[in-house]
Amino acid sequence: MSANRISEQFSLGFMSALEVDGRGYVGGLLVTSRSGRPLEFQCTTPVKPDRTQEILYGRTLRAWVLGELIGSTLFSRVSIKPDLIVVYDKQMLELRNHIQTPVAFLDDVGADTGTSHSMGGRQLYFHPEHPDDSDFVENRAHLLPGEADLQEPMDRVREALAETVRTVLV
Repeated sequence: MSANRISEQFSLGFMSALEVDGRGYVGGLLVTSRSGRPLEFQCTTPVKPDRTQEILYGRTLRAWVLGELIGSTLFSRVSIKPDLIVVYDKQMLELRNHIQTPVAFLDDVGADTGTSHSMGGRQLYFHPEHPDDSDFVENRAHLLPGEADLQEPMDRVREALAETVRTVLV
């Protein structure tokens, strides 16, 4: 396969979760081409920790639910594995400890999390235990169109999740 064809296959994953009143969290993962065209979408049913889990996980509960439970489930379900996953919640960076794919937190105001890199007009922050993820992104930033907006696909995920909650969890 030519290097040109490989670069054309660069895909991004956009992952987010919504808290559903009294039901826990639902998560979604949108995999797009490098130009933002949707390739695949998966979402979860509500995930709600029980009282024992709340006690045992303590302050790490949210990272466990969002990153490990929801994030790992979504990643395992998609048939098209993205080259980079962009998350909207810093707690979802926990996913990176369970998969080999780089995971970046999309933030405009600055995070106190690991290393950072600018891509698609936004600042991406990486898990502090995976500093090489920033280099991975830096070496592939040229694969995204200059006008790429990483926030827009994330908004699509959140809207799709909200629609799912409205229509399915009524």
